[in-house]
Amino acid sequence: MNTTVLMSSARYFSNEQQINPYYADESVDINAAMREHDQLRATIEQAGITVRQVDAPSDSQDGVYTANWALIRGDKAVLARLPQARKPEEDWAERQLRSFGLNVVRVPEDWHFSGQGDALPCGKYLFSGQGYRSDPRAQEFAARELGYTLVQLQTVPQLDSAGNPVINPVSGWPDSFYYDIDLAISMIREPQSGQKGIIAYCPAAFTPESIATLDAMTDEFDFIIVSEQEATKAFACNLVSTGESVVMSANAPQLKANLEARGLRVLTPEVVELAKGGGFIRCQTLSFND
Repeated sequence: MNTTVLMSSARYFSNEQQINPYYADESVDINAAMREHDQLRATIEQAGITVRQVDAPSDSQDGVYTANWALIRGDKAVLARLPQARKPEEDWAERQLRSFGLNVVRVPEDWHFSGQGDALPCGKYLFSGQGYRSDPRAQEFAARELGYTLVQLQTVPQLDSAGNPVINPVSGWPDSFYYDIDLAISMIREPQSGQKGIIAYCPAAFTPESIATLDAMTDEFDFIIVSEQEATKAFACNLVSTGESVVMSANAPQLKANLEARGLRVLTPEVVELAKGGGFIRCQTLSFND
């Protein structure tokens, strides 16, 4: 898992267009963001992961979040369909991915698809989110194109004071504190050689139906429970794992302890500026999956 990832840069990062509920009101310190990104890359490499580096597009504030560019398996990449504020990243991402020799496939123009941010591979399975940044039909398309067995999940919406779903004023799409599934669930280790895989997830993030779907997979996976506090306040689930080493939030002590109890090495870089756009460690890496 995650032996090679694509990262861009934080050079053009900002949080002016608030396209998810995590955007901070205070402006970004771009120099601090770039230092953070450099440190994150160094920590990921320390975990034994190869980083392929490209630049970020100059005309998108969120180009640092490469996980949303595509979903990759083997020599094929299914390109994302992003909110309007991130549209310039689509053509940019396609050029970068083709430069690595990948065959790039696009989903239909009117579908939403958030790439790896909303579709996490683990062995033969693709654990996917829907309803906010990705359409179910796009998830089905990606799973079919890349040869995965789709596990379709649903996270809970953000609600206003009257209990109604919140519509993001910038994107015009429904919003959630788990707008991409990588904020709610983590693939820690694939099942292999008769050994169960490991998944960490936040039950408070999912509908009862989705929890039941995960509960039905206990023959293949051990599950680590992540608290709502650590998932939403510390981005605990937004991590990168090799199956042996995990790069994760420095502010999620319970998940860290649970991972270390299973023999995993845990690395915890500080991420502050780059979280002001509602993304974290997983968001800044796009995996080249086998």
